[in-house]
Amino acid sequence: MRNLAFLASALALLATPAMAQSPLEGLWTNPKKSIVVRIAPCGEAWCGKVVRASAREDAKAKARGMEDGLEGEQMLTNLRPAGHGKWKGQVYVPKIRSKVGSTVTMQAPGKMSVSGCFAGLICKTQVWTRVD
Repeated sequence: MRNLAFLASALALLATPAMAQSPLEGLWTNPKKSIVVRIAPCGEAWCGKVVRASAREDAKAKARGMEDGLEGEQMLTNLRPAGHGKWKGQVYVPKIRSKVGSTVTMQAPGKMSVSGCFAGLICKTQVWTRVD
């Protein structure tokens, strides 16, 4: 009987994923298609790292002091659920070389809005699309 209880507990642990799959997970691009960001679990949240950047975006980042350009930069950090189809965290804004508060909202399959606000006063929203 004790072996059966142990086996049932072990199977339950194996069947429980570390983090359930999210519609955020995968590759996304900005409206200009100048960057591609891979969103994946990072700890108990979701993060997005730049995996591709256009030559122009890389040059602009380097001109702003980002020695290695945009590729490899953590663009989205600490995204946590904040309601149905919505996550809150931070977004890195290369133009000001700073992270600001962000809300990511699923708009439709394959489309999400990424909003960021600096000091709660200056806000910008982009609609990103999933990359196949």
